[in-house]
This record gives sequence, structure tokens and C-alpha cells, in this order.
Amino acid sequence: MDKLILQRIKDKLRLLPTTPGVYRMLDIDGNIIYIGKAVNLKRRVSSYFVATKKPEKVEQMVSHIYDFEYTITNSELEALNLESNLIHKVQPFYNILLKDGKAFPYIRINTTKDFPTIEITRKVLRDKALYFGPYFNKVDIKTLVTIIENTFRLRNCKHNITLNKSLPRPCLNYSMGLCLAPCVNKDIVPEYKEEVKKVINFLRGDLKEAKEILTAKMLNASKMELYEKAIEYRNDLQLIANLNAQNITELTHDLDLDVFGYASNGQTSVIDLLVVRGGKMVGSSNYTVIDGSLTQSDIMVNFITQYYLSQRAMPSQIIVDIEDASILAEWATANNGKKVIVTTAKIGVKKHLLDMANANAIEYLTKSVEKDKLYMVKTEGAMKKLQNVLGLRRLPRRIEGYDISNLQGTNTVSSMVVFENGVPNKKHYRKFKINIDQQNDFYSMYNTISRRFAEYNNGTDVSFAKLPDLILIDGGLGQLHKAYESMQSLGIDVDIVSLAKRDELIYTIHSSTPVHLAKSDYALRLLQQVRDESHRFAITFQKSLRKNTLSSELNKINGVGKTKVDALYNHFKSISAIRDATIEEISQVNGIGKSTAKIIYDYFHKI
Repeated sequence: MDKLILQRIKDKLRLLPTTPGVYRMLDIDGNIIYIGKAVNLKRRVSSYFVATKKPEKVEQMVSHIYDFEYTITNSELEALNLESNLIHKVQPFYNILLKDGKAFPYIRINTTKDFPTIEITRKVLRDKALYFGPYFNKVDIKTLVTIIENTFRLRNCKHNITLNKSLPRPCLNYSMGLCLAPCVNKDIVPEYKEEVKKVINFLRGDLKEAKEILTAKMLNASKMELYEKAIEYRNDLQLIANLNAQNITELTHDLDLDVFGYASNGQTSVIDLLVVRGGKMVGSSNYTVIDGSLTQSDIMVNFITQYYLSQRAMPSQIIVDIEDASILAEWATANNGKKVIVTTAKIGVKKHLLDMANANAIEYLTKSVEKDKLYMVKTEGAMKKLQNVLGLRRLPRRIEGYDISNLQGTNTVSSMVVFENGVPNKKHYRKFKINIDQQNDFYSMYNTISRRFAEYNNGTDVSFAKLPDLILIDGGLGQLHKAYESMQSLGIDVDIVSLAKRDELIYTIHSSTPVHLAKSDYALRLLQQVRDESHRFAITFQKSLRKNTLSSELNKINGVGKTKVDALYNHFKSISAIRDATIEEISQVNGIGKSTAKIIYDYFHKI
């Protein structure tokens, strides 16, 4: 760190209060690169700048600090809440990164409705519905739903069924004894609610009734010589037996637990999550954590708060190996809306589960060190290389990529994709329709960039609210200069380059000589990722518009339904291609006979 910067920071450190609060570390461009909380702001923030040996990841973060900001809070809990929400919103580079994290599925039952269904979702909302899960590793959620549908008599249709609206007749599931048919019988609300209760008990670990129902159905199917159905029920019973085998005998069947294990080598930290639902082990998952925190407790608390803020269901108990779990328990209870016990297990089966999670973390750590180093090369390393070889004024933490897509000059669209800290941020992706009746990529790019930065000046859309550090245009010098001209007209001064597909050369505004990087260079690969993603996003949008246009036109023709529309789209791809086709060519489409082909031909050739 530069001596002048360090001296300025030390002068500022003397003014820090000794109260609880949240601090934000900033780089030279004003980007927030780390957010932390402290019981004592002065002691905690000062610790980053004392001349003592620190882990490499902390040293690296400190080397990028240009300034810091802080907010005083009334308590440690208030600081934790503020820290968690800020990290979740800003996602600073040196805070936790849930690598290998997946949005595992849940089963959702909306018990506020009279006739709820079983739904699979990957998002847990605060909507008063019941959520069961997550399910992964040892439990296949689709199989679980199939067992429920074969066992209990809940509807699986998408109809909006209300007490004052009935359908004319029930579906086949009613005849097969798989549904109570609330669509035609509104007097079964109590019976339906009882069936829902049985499903809930099953998902909470009570498998006895499901086994009895399926056994009776299997024997009855066999007696009626419906052997395929009997085999299906037998397979369901075997799956229930497998679920039962995952039972942790010393835990009650209705107990839900999340157990967080931890391992670190001083450079990299790994957190292992064991998930217990209904007293049964449903799986485990590992997360490699990059974090500028100094203690295990800070890393664990930071991780756990981010984990549950990412729309994941919180169980009634959390087991974690930290010195003081009280502040985390307060946070969990406040955010869950009901009491959550957070404890460090010392004895018994819960201690055994914690030891298992720690052992899993240690094993994964030995395998993840090289992956962690490679990740840093692909992200932080690639961004630094781009800044150096392209002469960028800022480290390109936020890269926006743009591409144009059309089909023979029709349905022209453009895309904007966003990469932050070397990875996609799909929440900030945006797409544009271009009102032009000809193929003019230069005009389309000018229009797109103008609209993007007009939105920045308006300040209404979160994806446009922040200036990028680098803009990447898909194309050569022509597209690049047209985009640059658009920015200049709005007074926007941002680094901009283009990447040509044909030769993979990087063009800049300041030179007609392109920059050449080796194909193996991760800096080039990062730009290629952005370019290819912008192309994919534009093509996908363009295809959807084309299909919607084609569908809306074909739907006007008598005798052409959805199946035939899809077949025509897959064959011709556009209205103009259908209009130019002969009756013979149209009739060659699967499902389109000569009589329908003539109707379609006549529609487009009205005299």
C-alpha cells in the first residue's frame, strides 16, 4: 500500500469511535470491495492496517484499500442486520462467495388456499405457505412428489379452483382414486384439508400411513391383475424404505436441522452444510469461501446470514461451531419470524453430526485449494490483465456486453449483459427492441447505447443505475466507433472496446491496431465469455419475438392450432419464409396436409 494512502487512512483511524457498527472498504475507484461489522469499530478496522502477518487473502484485500466508510449502530445485532443486507445487495468481491452453491428445490404447499396443490420451487418466499426441503443428494424431489401423488388424494391440476366455481366433470384421476375432485365437489373442504395434513405429516417424517396406503393399493392392483401399477406401487414402497433408512434414530421424526461444519488452511475456508429434515439426512453440500474476515466466527456468521437471505428456508435448529452463537440466534429468530435455536453441540448425536460436517469440510478443502487459485486467476487475475494490456482507467469489475440480432433485417433486437467481478449478474441483464425495417447494425448499436445511458441519467432502473468500468461491443472497429459516438453525445466517459468473432482481436478507441492475446489467456477468455453471453441473450430474445410474431399471424388462419404453428415455426422460422413457400413446400411440414397447406397459402396470397 502506498505510504501516503496508508498515512491518510491512519489519520482517519484515530477518529473512529469504539461503538458497534458496519465498515465498508473502498478501492481507488470508489467501489465497495469489502463490508464488515464490528463490536468495536476502532479496534476492528485498525487491525487491518497494523504491521502483523495476515492471511494472504486478507493481505490481498488490504492492498486494494484506498479509503473506508463506516456506519455506527446501536447494537451488535443491528450491525449484523445492516452488514448482512448490505453484502446481499452490493456483493463485494472480497466478501463471501458461495462458489458451487445451488438453488436446491423445495416442496411448497399453500395452506391458505382451500384446495392447495404440491408445487416444486427453488425460491422460499415469506408468503405464509409451507416449505419442505431443500432436497438434494439422497432425495430426488420429483420421485418424492410422484410418491405423494400415488399415495394421497390431492389434485395435481393447474385449475384455479374456488368454492364458488365448478368444472363440468372431474378428470381421470378421480376415477382412479388419486384425487378428491374438488373441481366438482365443493363440500369436501374438511376432507381435503385432512388429506393435506397427511401429506404434511409425511413430509415431516411420518412414513407409516403412506406405507399402509401404498401396500393396500399394491395388493389391490395385483388382485385386479394390474401388474404394471402394482410394480409402480412396489417401487414407491422401496423408495419410502430408502427414506426410512436415512433416519437418524436418536432424533425425533419431526426435527429439522441445518449443521454447518468448517475447515481452513489459513488461505481458503470451506463450509460444509448437512441438512436434516424430519429427522432424516437428506444430503450435504460444500461451499468454498473467499472472505476478508479474520476469525472463524466472523466467516461462519457472514456465510450463514447470506445463505438464508438467498431465499432459503430456515429450520427450527442450526448447529454451528462458533464461540458465541447468541447474536446469530437473535438474527435468525428475527429473520425467520419464529424462534430458531442456534447452538454449538458438545455431546450426543448433534455433536456427531457437527463432527461429520467438519470432516466433510476438511476433505473438500484438500480438493478445492487449486480450484480456488484457478478461480482467482479467472476473475481477479483476468481483470487486472485487461486493465494493464488495454490501458483501462479502472479495474473492470463491472463489464457490460452488447450485441445486435435480427433475421434479414426484421425483428431487430439488442442485448445488454453484465459481468461483475468476473461472473455473470443475470439480474442486471436487459434487452431492447430496435424499431428499424432494415439491417443496420451501426444504427442499432448507436440506438442501444443511447437508450442505456439515457436510462442511467433517469436513474430509475437498478441495472442502469451504475456506470460500467468497461463496455464490450460484439464486432469490429465500425461498431465500436458507433457505440463510442453514442456515449459522447450523452457526455458519458467510460472505457469501451470491441471483440471481433472472426479473429478474436480486441479493438480500442485510441488505436487502429488491435490487441492480440493468446487463446489460453484468461483475460481474453473473460471477454469471450461476456461477448458470447451477450450474443446468446440477444439471439434468444430475437427468436422469442419472431415466434410470437409468427404465432399471432398464423393463429388468424382457420384450422391452424398451436401444434401446427409450432411445426411451421420449426420448419420455416419466419413469416416471410412461409409467405414465399409453395403449397407443396408447406404440405411437407409434419402435420400439415395439402388441404391445410392450401388454406395457409391462400391466406398469404389474397387477391
